[in-house]
Amino acid sequence: MAFRVVIPARFDSSRLPGKALLMLAGKPMLQWVHERATSSRASEVVIATDDERIASAARGFGAQVAMTARSHLSGTDRIAEVAAARGWPEGDIVVNVQGDEPLIPPVIIDQVAQLLDTHARADIATLAARLDQAADFNDPNVVKVACDATGRALYFSRAPIPWNRDAPATLTPASLRHIGIYAYRVGALRRLAGLSPSRLELIEKLEQLRALESGMEIRVELAKERPLADVNTAADLERAERALTLRP
Repeated sequence: MAFRVVIPARFDSSRLPGKALLMLAGKPMLQWVHERATSSRASEVVIATDDERIASAARGFGAQVAMTARSHLSGTDRIAEVAAARGWPEGDIVVNVQGDEPLIPPVIIDQVAQLLDTHARADIATLAARLDQAADFNDPNVVKVACDATGRALYFSRAPIPWNRDAPATLTPASLRHIGIYAYRVGALRRLAGLSPSRLELIEKLEQLRALESGMEIRVELAKERPLADVNTAADLERAERALTLRP
């Protein structure tokens, strides 16, 4: 199996300006993400950005950089531009690793690519973890996913799903937290980027619903290793700093 990783990275962030370049344990956060990605089995790792500050820093730690348009509204659009510009074949697999995941385990990067490779008819693959805290189950910032018996995604939601009618707000073995890593076939990536935001996507503010509403097949598997939360706030940054400092 061969696959590539693209790390979409932007400078602007409403909660943490310049987030990708904030220092963590002596390195920019983006460098930690890049090191995790290059520790996977990816044949190529590219940082996609529209900001020269990020590009300059990335080149400084030896990363391959693709400059992209400023008009993109999502990382998916940015990755699609890279795939098109480089002429990657329709059937190739690309993994989207978010630029604010400095603690992402390389094993799950390999896993999500392998999952898509295994399911020849699938368009996208992603990962999940069991929900074990009722507070997370009811938190709209924690995205949930419901799957069929074969692991095909049925729905993603900020709401607590599936809802136990007889024991409200109770966690069940089907209560899954979505992990925001995606593997795409290049053809599906281009198709998705060419679609307008969908009805359910606009309601839930979840781009993966655009894929489901257009009939794309998304495969889901439990992550072999559960990643720590991504960095969105100053508190998240402190937690990541502690984790990286204490890392063996």
